[in-house]
Amino acid sequence: MPELPEVETIKNTLKQFVIDKKIADVAVYWPNIIKAPEDVEEFKTNLLGQTIRDIGRRGKFLLFQLDDVVLVSHLRMEGKYSIHPKEEPVKKHTHVIFSFTNGEELRYNDVRKFGTMHVYNKGEEFANKPLSLLGPDPFDETFTLDYFYQRLKKTDRVVKAALLDQSIVTGLGNIYVDETLFKANVHPLKRASKLTRKEVNAIREQAIDTLANAVRMGGTTIRSYVNSQGEMGMFQQDLFVYGQEDKACRNCGNPIVKMKIGGRGTHICTTCQK
Repeated sequence: MPELPEVETIKNTLKQFVIDKKIADVAVYWPNIIKAPEDVEEFKTNLLGQTIRDIGRRGKFLLFQLDDVVLVSHLRMEGKYSIHPKEEPVKKHTHVIFSFTNGEELRYNDVRKFGTMHVYNKGEEFANKPLSLLGPDPFDETFTLDYFYQRLKKTDRVVKAALLDQSIVTGLGNIYVDETLFKANVHPLKRASKLTRKEVNAIREQAIDTLANAVRMGGTTIRSYVNSQGEMGMFQQDLFVYGQEDKACRNCGNPIVKMKIGGRGTHICTTCQK
């Protein structure tokens, strides 16, 4: 699943190609992707004649800012956007096509069909699901140590599960949680409520630093992630624990161990993360 750095990279790439493009038509081939408004025809009508003015991001969500509305898009497992000339054949698993007045098309492809799209009037997007359910973005000024410490103190879940909870902090997924906890020297099975303020501060700082580095490197390509130009991210070359099972820890030389926590594959160094 694309996490914050991958979605940020996709956002920055798409902005090069779709800003100031006017939507002439919308085709929806898999209606289940459309969540708001529930009526697909209303969804399409709300977008017709609208020009894309900007693209933002909140956690793992893309926010297409148009004249009067905001399109909130979640890529989930396999969602991808790409730009094509209108005459280019449409690939299999393309479920939504936004046709522009200049003859180009923004196509949404999703093999697993897990992605979602919501359209809201401008100013209403954060008051409605899914954005209303999200905690602060790690790069937001509201993601303070005091906020983070108090939220973690209120849950008895293991810290790995707490960090994956998008209502506490949004944008972190399996890859970057494993990397963050390793760099903070915190074991993923430690109860969030038992973390010291020093440990919470270390997790917060390492999360921000790790995500920023991943953004600079275009995200992480594990299986199928590419940006909207078909380019792979390169952060996988800088992974310390995720996907490094049985390889030597860069810090101590002991092998990286993989375990299951809450059904998620989790990678740790049992020496560095007591």
